[in-house]
Amino acid sequence: MPIFILSILIQLALVVHVLKTGRNTTWVFILIFAPMIGGLAYFIVELLPELMNSRAAHSARRRMADSVNPDRHLREATQNLDAADTVQNAMALAEQCLLKGRHAEAKSLYERSLKGVYADDPVLLLGLARACFGLGEAEQTLRALDQLKERNPSHRSPEGHLLYARALEQLGRKPEAIHEYEALCAYYPGPEPACRLAQMLKAGGEAARAADLFQGVVKQSRNAGRHYNQLHKEWVQMAQRETGGS
Repeated sequence: MPIFILSILIQLALVVHVLKTGRNTTWVFILIFAPMIGGLAYFIVELLPELMNSRAAHSARRRMADSVNPDRHLREATQNLDAADTVQNAMALAEQCLLKGRHAEAKSLYERSLKGVYADDPVLLLGLARACFGLGEAEQTLRALDQLKERNPSHRSPEGHLLYARALEQLGRKPEAIHEYEALCAYYPGPEPACRLAQMLKAGGEAARAADLFQGVVKQSRNAGRHYNQLHKEWVQMAQRETGGS
């Protein structure tokens, strides 16, 4: 009984803290309907960063806040666009749509923004290409990226270059895709192009070249730090499987 009473008192204290400090009132419902888990989440998200006041703590707070309210950035971007219909706000909302897999909405936002002084904007064109690729529209992806290159010859985008190669591969234009992947391998900050190229070569009967590429990825992963291997986990693990972990 004393433990039960103590838990109730802690729960009430946290609710009061939410209200007094002007925090999101969603916490009140979480604390009432899920007192133990909610109390722990509130401590980690709201109280711990203040106690620690460190970058790691703030990062943990953001991650926990996103898990509690996963659509908050999307809602904020929608509200910002409703309040001020600017290209910048449309771009921010389109980016959130892409992150949520809402490619059709993102495509519409990018297309409506590509007008006037922004008709050839490289960021907008790259965003449009990403949205088109997410919709399986490889031809439109290439058109957007071709326009980006033609109208912005000095602009460099490893992400856009990789997307171009993937669109070519999706269309079955294999020699061109291989050429682009080979160019990407020389400068792309990660092993994805090498692994995608190796997959294509292996499927085309060039097992030895594919094996060399996979082995190079494994070797690079051994020399890289933990952050690199975590960031590129999917591709490093693929290379390890293909080489037997050697």
